[in-house]
Amino acid sequence: MASRGIKPAPATSAPLEPGALVSAASVPAQLGPEHVEEPVAYDGILLASFGGPESQDDVIPFLRNVTRGRGIPDERLEEVAVHYRSHGGVSPINEQNRELKRALEEELERRGIDLPVFWGNRNWEPYMNDAVREAGEAGCRTLIAIATSAYSSFSSCRQYREDFADALEDTGLQGVMTIDKVRQFFDHPGFVRPFIDGVRDALLELRAEDPTLDLENEVEVLFTTHSVPTADAVRSGPDDRDYGDDGAYFAQHLAVSSVVVELALAELGAGPESASAPASVNWQLVFQSRSGPPSQPWLEPDINDVIEGLPALGRKAVVVVPVGFVSDHMEVLWDLDNEAKESTAEAGLAFRRTATPGVHRDYVAGLVDLVLERRDGVPATQRPALTSLGPWFDVCRPGCCANARLGFKPAVAGLEP
Repeated sequence: MASRGIKPAPATSAPLEPGALVSAASVPAQLGPEHVEEPVAYDGILLASFGGPESQDDVIPFLRNVTRGRGIPDERLEEVAVHYRSHGGVSPINEQNRELKRALEEELERRGIDLPVFWGNRNWEPYMNDAVREAGEAGCRTLIAIATSAYSSFSSCRQYREDFADALEDTGLQGVMTIDKVRQFFDHPGFVRPFIDGVRDALLELRAEDPTLDLENEVEVLFTTHSVPTADAVRSGPDDRDYGDDGAYFAQHLAVSSVVVELALAELGAGPESASAPASVNWQLVFQSRSGPPSQPWLEPDINDVIEGLPALGRKAVVVVPVGFVSDHMEVLWDLDNEAKESTAEAGLAFRRTATPGVHRDYVAGLVDLVLERRDGVPATQRPALTSLGPWFDVCRPGCCANARLGFKPAVAGLEP
């Protein structure tokens, strides 16, 4: 029996239509082209996110959902629960998604696009199966999904595709409803623009606060993202493409960070402060929020370890750029605005943390543009991308973002396995 208000059980299968290679796909996507360049008459948008608790009583049940199948006792979960409990047990992510849903609806209405938006989460209410059921009850049969994660990895792409398969099976809509997914948008101008603005403005603020500060030599820009197990990073992206030793996840973040620095400095050089604008700035990609056992390798270096060593390099200020995140959820508020800021104070450095995209006008417009790419079948050559890695695939390739520990599970919007 289909569940309501409960995280759905994992799907046992993702059946294919006769002749199709992609489960639950619209007809133009069923044979798995890298970029779908045929129009699709979508009748709804599925906004997919991680979810978060909204009361103290929700915290441990939420964390049990997050860690399901890993056998982690509640005592261990309480070590993480303190982050949420310090904010009244409420994660900001659900309210941020409500705001994003409203912003998307307003942008769609402004453009005269009649597409309803349904919101579902992986780990807390409203769950993905509830959103899919709501869409089905509204008469929708052809959804285009937007996951609130820009990069390629198991948890930020493939697991959402598994969530869609779980929801379709749970609701009995497998074979009735199709769910395509917009491409990973790490280098889409709408996603990148808020970070360019943030770096440019942070450097201007630091200079205004201390006119003697040497932006080229005394400031470090730290682009930060969620660490993932090295084994997962290596497997991010398709298994027949070489994105370097740490996979597509690392390569995408590095490429975007480079573009942000380049464009922020270019705008400084073209603005009223151009006479004193730096020609370059020190920057690096760092990681945060690792949660695995010490014996398991995760992507490094950790942001706090890096901050600790900056005074020895002559740095006097840090600009932290949460380039891996779309909104100010708990791991931004706790790990950056609390722990990283504290590390910076201990190191005697000035601190600036730039904003995440949130509901930035360009970001919201960019998400709608991504939907229209698929609705209108826009050729790949006409799709905007700020790095040489994009535009990314519409249909995930074979082996994309495998989980080394869990193996492949039924998923949609990608070629098998």
